[in-house]
Amino acid sequence: MKRCPYCAEAIQDDTQVCPHCRMGPTGNVYATPAAPAPAAVPPPASNYAQPSPAAPALQGDAYPAPPAETSGKATGSLVAGIAAYVIAPFFGAIVAIVLGHLGLSEIKKSAGRLKGEGLAIAGLVLGYIQVAGLPFILIIAAIAIPNLLRARMAANEASAVGSLHTLVNAENSYGSVCPKIGFAYSLTELGPAGSACPEGKNLIDFTLASGLKSGYRFTPHVSSFTGQAPESGYGWNADPVNAGSTGMRHFFVDQSGVIRFSKSGQADENSEALQ
Repeated sequence: MKRCPYCAEAIQDDTQVCPHCRMGPTGNVYATPAAPAPAAVPPPASNYAQPSPAAPALQGDAYPAPPAETSGKATGSLVAGIAAYVIAPFFGAIVAIVLGHLGLSEIKKSAGRLKGEGLAIAGLVLGYIQVAGLPFILIIAAIAIPNLLRARMAANEASAVGSLHTLVNAENSYGSVCPKIGFAYSLTELGPAGSACPEGKNLIDFTLASGLKSGYRFTPHVSSFTGQAPESGYGWNADPVNAGSTGMRHFFVDQSGVIRFSKSGQADENSEALQ
C-alpha cells in the first residue's frame, strides 16, 4: 500500500488514478473517464434529395387527375336521336341506339377519363321511342298516304276542268276579236306571247299557255279543227301527266262548251259529259 501524494489516502501500489481525489501520479491533472465516441455526422445535405418544405413530395395517386373528356359516341348518339325526328326518321334512331350503347360502354371502361352518360342515355331514349312507335307510324302512313294522293288527284282534276272552262272563254273571245283567223289552234296565241292576232293575246296565263298545269297536259284535239281560216271549230284535251298519280280522268271540250271525260284514255266528243 502507498499513499496518494495529493490527498494522503492509502491506495494500492499499482493504482494509476487515486480513487479519492481523482489525481494521477504524473501531476496535478484530474483523470477523466474516456469520452463517448462522437455520433456519426451525416453527409452534407447536398448529397440527399431533400423535399422542399414549401412543396412536399406527392406519392402515388396524390397527383390531380386531368379533367374528364366528353365521349364522342355519346354526343353522336344524342345528335342522331334528334335528327331522327327532323331529317332522318328511323335511320337516325338506329344510329342513336348503336352509338348510345357504344358510348356507355366506352365511358364505363374509361375509369373516369370520359363523361357523357346523360348524352348517351338521352340518345338511347329518343332512338327507342321512335323505333317503338314505328308500327303506329306505318299504320298511319298506310291510311293517310292514299287519302292524300286521292285528294291531290281530285284537286288536279278540278284545276284541269277549270282550265278548260278558261280555254272556252278564251277561244270565244279570240274568235270575236280575230275574225280573219277564227278560233286559235295554239295555246301560245291565246297567251302573253300571241303574235298572229295581237288583240287576242293575254287571254290565258303563262302557265296554261305552256301546256302544263297542275299535273295535266293540254293539247289541241286535231280532228276538231278544220285547218282553214277562219277556223270555225276547236277542241282541247286535258290528260294527266302520270295517270293514277297526278290524275285519274281525261277531259275534253269543244266549241259546244260541254266538258267530257274518260277514265280509260283520251276523251273526245263522244265521251261521257261531265255533270
